[in-house]
Amino acid sequence: MRSPLLNKLSLTCGRRLPVSWLVLCFTSVLVLIAVFGSSFPKSFDYVTVTPVPEIYSNYRRLKEQAAVDYFQLRTVSSGAGRQGELGLCGKERENYVPCYNVTANVLLGFKDGEEFDRHCEVSSQGKFCLVRPPKDYKIPLRWPAGRDVIWTGNVKITKDQFLSSGSITKRLMLLEENQIAFHSQDGLIFDGVKDYSRQIAEMMGLGSDSEFFQAGVRTVLDIGCGFGSFGAHLVSLKLMALCVAAYEATGSQVQIALERGLPAMIGDFISRQLPYPSLSFDMVHCAQCGIVWDKKEGMFLVEFDRLLKPGGFFVITSPISKPPGHATSLKKRSMLTPLAQFTEKICWSLIAQQDETFIWQKTADAHCYSSLKKNEVPLCKEGYDAPYYQTLMPCIIGASSKRWIPIQNKSSSPDLSSVELEVHGVSPEDFFEDLQVWKLTLKNYWSLLTPLIFSDHPKRPGDEDPLPPFNMVRNVMDMNAHYGGLNAAFLEEMKSVWVMNVVPVRARNTLPLILDRGFPGVYHDWCEPFPTYP
Repeated sequence: MRSPLLNKLSLTCGRRLPVSWLVLCFTSVLVLIAVFGSSFPKSFDYVTVTPVPEIYSNYRRLKEQAAVDYFQLRTVSSGAGRQGELGLCGKERENYVPCYNVTANVLLGFKDGEEFDRHCEVSSQGKFCLVRPPKDYKIPLRWPAGRDVIWTGNVKITKDQFLSSGSITKRLMLLEENQIAFHSQDGLIFDGVKDYSRQIAEMMGLGSDSEFFQAGVRTVLDIGCGFGSFGAHLVSLKLMALCVAAYEATGSQVQIALERGLPAMIGDFISRQLPYPSLSFDMVHCAQCGIVWDKKEGMFLVEFDRLLKPGGFFVITSPISKPPGHATSLKKRSMLTPLAQFTEKICWSLIAQQDETFIWQKTADAHCYSSLKKNEVPLCKEGYDAPYYQTLMPCIIGASSKRWIPIQNKSSSPDLSSVELEVHGVSPEDFFEDLQVWKLTLKNYWSLLTPLIFSDHPKRPGDEDPLPPFNMVRNVMDMNAHYGGLNAAFLEEMKSVWVMNVVPVRARNTLPLILDRGFPGVYHDWCEPFPTYP
């Protein structure tokens, strides 16, 4: 029985159509639809069915996939041939620091300690290669455990060097063949830093070191920080302690402090100023830092005076051996004499002395400088402050700066008052907007990092994901810190991460504002290597 459609075709055509004609007609209709359809505007594209992406019900699996995608993108962006072009440096460059080539500096005639200074202008072009980690390198322990226990394979100092002095303390600190601990399992700190910190606080007239903050001390520059134990203790008190130590060819204080997750950088002021603006720190601390104070006519103290804020403290501890007789008092007096004589010339006062520790306080009285003898310690020209590795200056800054505010009168919050912002030429609106931008940016960063920072710490079945601050990220370098908004956002989110706020020398000079907020920061020229270990 024929279909109605075939009957209609038979009536129209007058006779029965062969099957081949029907196939031809059907094909022609499809072709016409395709031709005319391609010329129509794409007004119906929105109804096109899109493939539904696979949705993972397991959130951890989704995070792990994000980590895989990230590493694939990084490989693609780096280019296929880039790795072959660069190659890896030899083992001798595992701890290489550009601009600190002591051998080359000696050959060029630098001496009296200046061979250990930073000399980027004379350093030869280094080999273009990727610095590899040490052979026995291991990922540091998570914070805060990583602050107190480090892997010996991650730093240049060897076990034999560490124990070379034969001290019982160091033998106790060596937990195993590949670890160094900075306190025992029962919480006892081997080097007595808690007692030392409390002693300093009591010498300043405070009840305990927990009152440093009330006394105006928030930022501490620790010169020659040793193992970083004093800085680690100050960090536990929520103070900012920045370790600065000279370059060392074997075993580095800076490298150990960084391995512990503490703020540190290479810095030496044998001949040049440190790369910080004037009036930057509330306290400068120097314990066994080996500085000969009567060298260069007191210019080392002049540099400390430049860095200290009004009312700030200079703390020095120098162990004195006890020879037979009463030679101890003579040695102490010989060490103190050049300091006592020169500090009077720059308006410092000795406020306390106990055992081997001395504390001076920089004057907060601006009128003191008008009584200075200009032929002894002249005042610098008004407006002078060029601290990016300039030569040491034999003049003191004085009280002409707008930032001459005693530390006891400064705001205790990282959110500066409108009056303090006006000193830096920043509007409160701009400052607040910068913070809001970085708060949102940090949340975005953290959501992207979450699959990665836990990647080396897989959880057991049924356990919850570890939350920040228990993660692999302990420090961040902000290469163009502006107002320090990223640092402030980390603090507000209560993440145990410290930020090295870098202000490029060619950018707007906002480093004084960053340091006044209580954050670590430094000037740097990004055409040169950053002064730190790999």
